Amino acid sequence: MSHDSERTSGRLSRRKFLVASGAVGAAGLAGCSSGGGDDTDTPEDSGGDGGDGGDGGDGGDGGDGGMDGGMDTSILTAEGSSTVYPISNRGSSYWSGNSPPDDGEYWGSNPEEDAEVPGWDELDTDMHLADYFASLYGYEPTEERSNPPFRTSVSLSHSGTGCEAVRDELVDIGNSSGPITAELDISESERDENFVDHVVGRDGQPVVVSSDIYDAGITELTGEQVRQIYFGEVTNWSELGGPDQEIFCIGRATGSGTATSFRINMLQDDDADTPGVDAREGQNQGVAQLVQQNDGAIAYMALAFTGEEVQPIAIDFDGTVYQPDKDAENTIFDSDYPLNRDLHMYTKITEDTPDGTSMKEAAFLNMFLTTFGQVRFVEDNNYIPLPTADIEAESEKLPDQV
Repeated sequence: MSHDSERTSGRLSRRKFLVASGAVGAAGLAGCSSGGGDDTDTPEDSGGDGGDGGDGGDGGDGGDGGMDGGMDTSILTAEGSSTVYPISNRGSSYWSGNSPPDDGEYWGSNPEEDAEVPGWDELDTDMHLADYFASLYGYEPTEERSNPPFRTSVSLSHSGTGCEAVRDELVDIGNSSGPITAELDISESERDENFVDHVVGRDGQPVVVSSDIYDAGITELTGEQVRQIYFGEVTNWSELGGPDQEIFCIGRATGSGTATSFRINMLQDDDADTPGVDAREGQNQGVAQLVQQNDGAIAYMALAFTGEEVQPIAIDFDGTVYQPDKDAENTIFDSDYPLNRDLHMYTKITEDTPDGTSMKEAAFLNMFLTTFGQVRFVEDNNYIPLPTADIEAESEKLPDQV
């Protein structure tokens, strides 16, 4: 269990700030399976094998599908967190590609090219990708590339928006990088009465600095120093052994699950004010741009959006230094890293789905809870795969397979 789910959660009193003049508008959306999300760049996405990842749905509750032999074949919709988006979006792309078992790149095995998708052999199937996972929950296979048993569409917004959308039954799945208790200001008992929390991976939420600060030698901070920056108690890098450069402190906008987790796990107060913040951005992509375009910058974000120009730094928590290197003795990829957090896909308990997850939702979610899904959609996006015991526990939340 991650730290954000262990602590008491409450509604955050966040304040909007104008983004500093160094910010640049986000570029066109790269993820081909998003429908109706904000125009925002994403990390490199495989895009499937020619599938469009969905029908470009608008985050609504339908699409032009219907019922086929008693099975709901309308478009499955998801919306929310920019942190969860790379996982959900790539899964949607693969699903819509419905690759055949001899593909070898996105699904199955191709001996002629010495290619086999990790984890595919464990599933013991010769079916197309979406056909296989959908058939486990009663759907008839199409046996056609780019023609899955039902379509999927993933939209990009914020964790809070995704949680509200699934609450209001506007989408099937609400993606969130923060606990729904904090995003919707509800108790744990209200959560359990109304939603099912499907954890599909984890993020070792890093703290990053701009390249000029990293090159000047600020490659490690203590947790207390990070808190001092966000509380406005330290405003110049020289106070931390760095250059005489004002700190450009980047926070998150209203509705960000990344902000929720950061406040709970780093600031140790999910209602904390952060007067040290100079600019706020809604999504990880915009945060990465601000870090690249402003000297003296510091920010927190999801692992999937870090890189050479957005460098994660080591954090010393009470004498234990967590390195951004996966091979280090203590690393931000460890489960005991204080900023480690669950990545959620929430479904709603309704009269039609008293168990909280429909067969259509289960078919899609189950794909992520396999070795194949954990490698392709979680680990390949630089997130942290779930251990086997957690995968088994998450799988038990799904309806019985047919």
